[in-house]
Amino acid sequence: MAHADRWTAVTEEPTLSRTDRLARWLVAWQVPALIVAALLALAAIPSSLQLQLDESIESFFADSDPHLIAYRRSKETFGGDEFVMVGYESADPFSPDHLDELEEFSQALSAVPGIRSESTQDLADTLRNDRAEGLLRLALRLPTTQTMLIRLSERVLVGDSKEPDENGAEPPRTVAVVMRLEPESEATVPRTETFSRIRDLAAAHDPPAYVAGEPVQVHDMFRYVEEDGWILGMASSLLLMVVILILFRSLRWVALPLLVVHVTLVWTRASLYLSGLKLSMVSSMLTSLVTIIGIATVMHVTVNYRQFRADFDRTTSFRETFIRLASAIAWTCVTTAIGFLSLLTSDITPVRSFGIMMAMGTLFVPVSALLLLPGGMLVGRFDTDPHAAPGEGFLIALLRNFSAWATGRSRVVFLTVAALAAFAIAGLFRLTVETDFSKNFRASSPIVQALVYFETHLGGVGSWEVAFDAPPTLDEAFLDEVRDLADELRELTLPDGTQLTKVVALTDGLDLVPKVPVSKGGGGLFRRLTQLRTPTLEERVELLNQLQPEMQPSLYNPERRRMRIMLRSLEQQPAEVKLRLISEVEKAAHQHFPEARATGLYVLLANLISSLLNDQLKSFIVAGLGIAITIAIAFRRLGLGLWMLVPNVLPILLVIGGMGWLGIPVNIGSAMIASVSMGLTIDSSIHYITAYRRLRSEGRTHEQAVEETHGDVGRALVFANIALIAGFTVLAMSHFIPLVYFGVLVSVAMFGGLLGNLLLLPTLLRNEETDGPQTAAPSPYLKNV
Repeated sequence: MAHADRWTAVTEEPTLSRTDRLARWLVAWQVPALIVAALLALAAIPSSLQLQLDESIESFFADSDPHLIAYRRSKETFGGDEFVMVGYESADPFSPDHLDELEEFSQALSAVPGIRSESTQDLADTLRNDRAEGLLRLALRLPTTQTMLIRLSERVLVGDSKEPDENGAEPPRTVAVVMRLEPESEATVPRTETFSRIRDLAAAHDPPAYVAGEPVQVHDMFRYVEEDGWILGMASSLLLMVVILILFRSLRWVALPLLVVHVTLVWTRASLYLSGLKLSMVSSMLTSLVTIIGIATVMHVTVNYRQFRADFDRTTSFRETFIRLASAIAWTCVTTAIGFLSLLTSDITPVRSFGIMMAMGTLFVPVSALLLLPGGMLVGRFDTDPHAAPGEGFLIALLRNFSAWATGRSRVVFLTVAALAAFAIAGLFRLTVETDFSKNFRASSPIVQALVYFETHLGGVGSWEVAFDAPPTLDEAFLDEVRDLADELRELTLPDGTQLTKVVALTDGLDLVPKVPVSKGGGGLFRRLTQLRTPTLEERVELLNQLQPEMQPSLYNPERRRMRIMLRSLEQQPAEVKLRLISEVEKAAHQHFPEARATGLYVLLANLISSLLNDQLKSFIVAGLGIAITIAIAFRRLGLGLWMLVPNVLPILLVIGGMGWLGIPVNIGSAMIASVSMGLTIDSSIHYITAYRRLRSEGRTHEQAVEETHGDVGRALVFANIALIAGFTVLAMSHFIPLVYFGVLVSVAMFGGLLGNLLLLPTLLRNEETDGPQTAAPSPYLKNV
């Protein structure tokens, strides 16, 4: 029968399925659908470009998290402590000429918008202190007082003294300017501009200066995420184009999957902006994950359409492809969306937002495919069909032989799976958490180079505190407790030798003042010098406010009855060391002040990954149950939904357990890999089972159905994995190391899911009765052929 006659016969078929009627509608309205998709995409572009990145670290903690509560309390009490440090080396840091240069440099840095200028600290201001008057000013010039001020400033404003070299010359010492940032809500310019201008001044300084600080680290992290998301997205798309072109040798079929992906992304980003949601560090994966879902979807369409084109015309082939895949694609998108929506169980706002935006993007994929693919496949006559991939015949033969091997060795397969599962579970108990924030960046990046400099020369950049209740009026007994605690913290040493690099308490400033005598009364200079006395506590506080106006307000708030001791420690430390140090500081503080609490950005960053991991088991279980129930509904078999989890959970366990065995710590990029991968790998299983059950309903034996499914769906799965893994290799170029981890781990999980579906799933299906209700009836057209 000629193609035209066959199509006429189909058109006149009295009873058509809903899927077939929808296929006919899409063919009839292919051009208007393309126009609608184009108009919607163009309309969404302005909004998609306005989607902002939420750069708040606080949002990664639940409102009830004690770390966040302590951090917010400290910000409300003391005004926040976001410090930026600029450091360089000086051959003679205490000379008048250098102090003049330092004062000028410090003033230029203080004038940068976004800097709280009155809080800037530098060695020139500390040693000269032009605010002091009378005898106090004279006493500050005394050598003994200068020595004490230098000692107080060491590891904050100046590096430790070093042993003279062989010629007796003292080596250069590091000098730093410490600046406090204005709260973002009060700053007149964004942080990006503030840090950019500070870095410009630092680069222009002679010698060039380094810029560091935890706010700078956080800022750079988000900048890398934002920049890499765009650059790597473009690079990934180009690489995917090359791979798909090699596989199918057709420009049309290169453009179609990328068009579906990018239209979906534009719609998703616009919807997020209009709904008031923001991107976060977690949702930097949005582009990558939508690419996976979109490419995999179109890859199945490509392979099936090409099969039908061997016997039928383009319209008939499209229609039959739609009838065969519509149900599978719909259910894969639903199950993937459920996997992402399981993240709504999290208490962390960015994680919940990520779940919503990924579910939204997942459900936009079939919509964009419905609008774009009919016209994209049928309009025009140029380069209409995808061609056979190089070595495709060999691949089909290999897959079918693989199916025979898998179905004939079910016992070996199950024993191997059990051994791998035990191995993976054991590895879970060996997992560690990466809290060294510098490990998120490449060693060559400016922020890591600055960190290494400050860690080596100035005691690190890890600024934090231990805070406790205080009386509304200071007294000597309370200050003695503070002094004792400060001394204990200076002596605190972990078994591996780790110590705090700097401890600053209010008593350090007050203890300096008794060395500066005050006069009992007026009269001439001689009378005043002969009537000196030790100042009272109130007078010492007043004198300290002349010396260091910022010291008391930043350490003691009488209205809120709160005091703190500022701490400095190395940032580049293993997770367990950092968390142990925080714990030991709190333990020591509780001996003097039972309600004491360690807090600060350093503490938040140390617990950041833990906060992401806390909800992962819960969301992973919810995702598994939700997907199992959905599959049971789709295929009308509860047991099938549970069986399908096995080949998809196992690769995830192997990836995470393997990290434990290999000593790879969990970072921001890998913290959510379990929940994310579950929603992605299950798609392959749905396509596999849909094809398998269709073949079984047509009378094939289990072995025959597995062999044909391997050659058909298995081929599409292999092509999709080749394209996507190649595309994800681009993430290895990211400046942000967690994105590198994410790309590698997702690729491994997807490859593991491919093996699980080709090797384990056929064995599981043998144990699952498959003669139940038909899920994919032969189309009316094929019955007429």
